[in-house]
Amino acid sequence: MILLGFDVEEFDMPFEYGKSISFDEQLEISTKGTNTILSLLKEKNIKVTFFCTANYAINKPDIIKQMVTDGHEIASHGYYHSDFKAEHLRLSKLALEDISGTDVTGFRMARMMPVDEAEIAKAGYEYNSSINPTWLPGRYNNFNKPRSWFYDHDVLQIPASVSPLLRFPLFWLSFHNLPLSLLKLMSAATHKKDGYLNLYFHPWEFTDLHDKEKFGFPGYVSKNSGEAFAARIADFIDWATDNCYTFERTDTFCSKIKNKGKLALVSK
Repeated sequence: MILLGFDVEEFDMPFEYGKSISFDEQLEISTKGTNTILSLLKEKNIKVTFFCTANYAINKPDIIKQMVTDGHEIASHGYYHSDFKAEHLRLSKLALEDISGTDVTGFRMARMMPVDEAEIAKAGYEYNSSINPTWLPGRYNNFNKPRSWFYDHDVLQIPASVSPLLRFPLFWLSFHNLPLSLLKLMSAATHKKDGYLNLYFHPWEFTDLHDKEKFGFPGYVSKNSGEAFAARIADFIDWATDNCYTFERTDTFCSKIKNKGKLALVSK
């Protein structure tokens, strides 16, 4: 199975490159990309998980409700994308539940940064998908973390997928820069090893990011953005479907793991 996750947030990434962008435009760009994703998912008839900041959801409740109407899961991406306090874990969950009218059981930390698992459990989450179990210069070194799912403080940890052995990350930047043929080959090998894929993207990737004066992004970020990125993700989905891979929401995957554990206990 393949878990597709989309981190829906206020588009503040240009700040990392010394650029300024108004909050209204942050919302506009994220919303434009989200609508592209929703249309693509409806066309392909698959369900996914949207990890949303409460800040985005409060300002765009109609988009959150459309996600729910289309059958997708709403999970938490924190309260703000560039500000974090431990109390935001519970507050974002409650805000998203109020807006979506659904239970919010999953969490992903902004920028996949470390988060206290005891606080995740305390806030009432069942799963956390905040680990990229690889090394990225200037971001993190998680070679000591498991590649596939495990439990910590009774919270199911679902790391982002990386290839076996070398732990090459199969994340959003890879989908911008690598040949699709190579991504499909690595994805197949990883799925065979782990039994699933956990891939994550952002709505703003589905908009044109080539304006360096405005966004400040290097070529490896803006490459294949906008319509080209939507086409690449559509191609990947078609390849996966043709090869009999299935797509699931992350909460469904979590429930299956929990049920397997219960069955194992009963069989003892």
